[in-house]
Amino acid sequence: MKSFTKHTGLVVPMDRSDVDTDQIIPKQFLKRIERTGFGKFAFYDWRYQDEKLTPNPDFELNQPEYQGATILLTRKNFGCGSSREHAPWALDDFGFRVILASGFADIFYNNCFKNGLLPICLSEETIDELFKQEAANKPFTLTVDLENGLISDTKSLSIPFEIDAFRKHCLIHGLDDIGLTLQNEAKITSYEKSHGIV
Repeated sequence: MKSFTKHTGLVVPMDRSDVDTDQIIPKQFLKRIERTGFGKFAFYDWRYQDEKLTPNPDFELNQPEYQGATILLTRKNFGCGSSREHAPWALDDFGFRVILASGFADIFYNNCFKNGLLPICLSEETIDELFKQEAANKPFTLTVDLENGLISDTKSLSIPFEIDAFRKHCLIHGLDDIGLTLQNEAKITSYEKSHGIV
């Protein structure tokens, strides 16, 4: 898993609440088992006009000024719906590293951390202010400093945020569930040898 310490990136606003996982990555694309290749189909029903993948020019992610965006700014209850881990896979494969919202669905929120994405929950007032800042200062870039729990821009913006200490540790060190287990590899090997497993 990619580690996360500090990230500076272009912000794309998605001014929508209750974006569910079936919009993030529709069910017809869940047949693959590898984690890559889903970015092309992220937000498929909003992003394309037809099965030929003709871009919908009205959709945020298709607009020229947001190409290369790595920070998604959105509203409450992001990632609601079914508990598919493919949703953070698709967002990561698209290029996002950070999601800013006033609320996340629990399972989606947990899955983000397991896949190297940083979901940050901020107050609705703070999210409103970020939408205003983005609209007035295009292109709008932010720096997200996980180690110090701070979001800043190139001017005077400074927004503190908190992340659970264990999740923070895992992201900074790039540890998913497998990585955490492998930290105890020597002990596991010793146990297996003592019990004649290897």
